[in-house]
Amino acid sequence: MPHSHIVKSFDQDLNNLRSKIVDMAKAVEQQFEKAERALIENDLILATEVRQSDKKIDIMEQEIETVAIEMIALRSPMADDLREIISAIKISNALERIGDYAKNLAKRVVVLESTKDMNINPSVLSQMISIINIMNQDVIKAYINRSSEKAISVWTRDLAVDNLYNSFFKDMLIYMMENPENISPATHLLFIAKNIERAGDHITNIAELIYYIIEGRALDMVRPKGDDSSITNVDYKETL
Repeated sequence: MPHSHIVKSFDQDLNNLRSKIVDMAKAVEQQFEKAERALIENDLILATEVRQSDKKIDIMEQEIETVAIEMIALRSPMADDLREIISAIKISNALERIGDYAKNLAKRVVVLESTKDMNINPSVLSQMISIINIMNQDVIKAYINRSSEKAISVWTRDLAVDNLYNSFFKDMLIYMMENPENISPATHLLFIAKNIERAGDHITNIAELIYYIIEGRALDMVRPKGDDSSITNVDYKETL
């Protein structure tokens, strides 16, 4: 009976940890959705709300780390359980970073006012955010349903975000060379695109961790990565 009680108590702790991960993931998803609306609608009030809500995300990460560390210290988990607890800490770290990117998007809403007269199609940014939001939703489902197949599906979709980012990056460099007077606002648009692209990277990391939790091994596929902006052959001095 004492052993049965200990096992039941540990299961409750593990379910509590899982619940906290799901709650944090949903909170981050809402943050990104609000940041998207703030960008598209130039809503400064909503942007402020996103920035202020980031503190809640930080607190949730700290709570998850505390619970996970206490479980390791008090329960001495082994094998599958230890793997999941350690992965939960890493997942919460990745979610916190995604929340930071949502906050960064919200910070730049006021800057977008100066881009209204620029002949730039912002639809690529909207496409990137839409893909990110769906990836966010699906990675939560993969975690809840313990679906390695859905985790892989999310993992592969990051390539679409990278491709859109590369296209936008190159278009913006050409635009800045042709319109040097608009380099400053154009640079802000590049930062926004990069924040979205990096959020996709962290969702991909979460998908890998979920696969690891379920299968007990690292995902052995070649990671899809299409961001080649760091090797684009452009002399930045030409844009100054």
